[in-house]
Amino acid sequence: MGNNFLQWILTLCMFYTVSGEGCSLILKPSRVVVGFGEPVSVSCEATRPVRVLGWESAISAAHTQQDLSVQWKVDSLIDWIEEPICYGVFFTAPRQCEEKLNLVLYKTPDSVSIRPANHTGPMVEGKEYQLLCEVQNIAPVQYLTLRWYRGQTEVYNHSFSDLTSSSPVQVSSILVITPTKAENGAQYRCVAVLELGPEGPQPPPTVTSEPLNASVYFPPTFLSPEPEVLDYIVGDEITLNCTATGNPAPVYSWQSSHPIQERMEDEAALTSSSLLPGTYTCTASNALEKKSKQFIVKAKTKGV
Repeated sequence: MGNNFLQWILTLCMFYTVSGEGCSLILKPSRVVVGFGEPVSVSCEATRPVRVLGWESAISAAHTQQDLSVQWKVDSLIDWIEEPICYGVFFTAPRQCEEKLNLVLYKTPDSVSIRPANHTGPMVEGKEYQLLCEVQNIAPVQYLTLRWYRGQTEVYNHSFSDLTSSSPVQVSSILVITPTKAENGAQYRCVAVLELGPEGPQPPPTVTSEPLNASVYFPPTFLSPEPEVLDYIVGDEITLNCTATGNPAPVYSWQSSHPIQERMEDEAALTSSSLLPGTYTCTASNALEKKSKQFIVKAKTKGV
């Protein structure tokens, strides 16, 4: 029985081969998930007497004419197009059978990174922006899910199940956001998850990007923008509080028909015991907008 006999058997298999139900071949395990460069071993067993039992494989073929099982084994799997097939030539019908191994060779990404896609610098509240997540050298991409997070909250996920490449590829995902001032300082992250099924590593392999800190510009906002009326007793100390939130931080200026001490003109709060009755206008401004608020100071007599 030499190589010529085996070649004849394999040629015969090409013309009449049964697979699946009734094939009398069992792969153990039937699905294998293996990391790039890791070892792998699978047994093929025949459930009835067999003339020749073997594996067709690009890198590790094997056969037997004596046993009811034969092993396919690789010390370090690095072939992205490997598709091992177990074949059997039997004494009774169906005489030729084959089972293809469900083999998943995977590789975690070299890097996962996140950056603005269509702008530089801070974002402005209420405008639309795109964030880009890029994943380098991942396989198989059809098992990949990219999960977008703002803080600890998942805001979007992107799967690639429609792609079919078995070798490493580069992919990307875009998150469209319209930031609010509440999101100033928020951290965005992109997490690549390889969901390889129950035969794969548990929990699934994940690689997370460095966080992107969102800087959101928004105009000055007063806690209470309506004019304030204050009763003032001459000689007592009074404070006009014009504090506003904003990014960039607002700068302040005061106007009145009465003189104001110069050192107080750029303060958020105006505190004095020598203010005269009248209207004082505070302006809070930043790169986006100016907002003004009025304080109406009325004189009040002690004891009244």
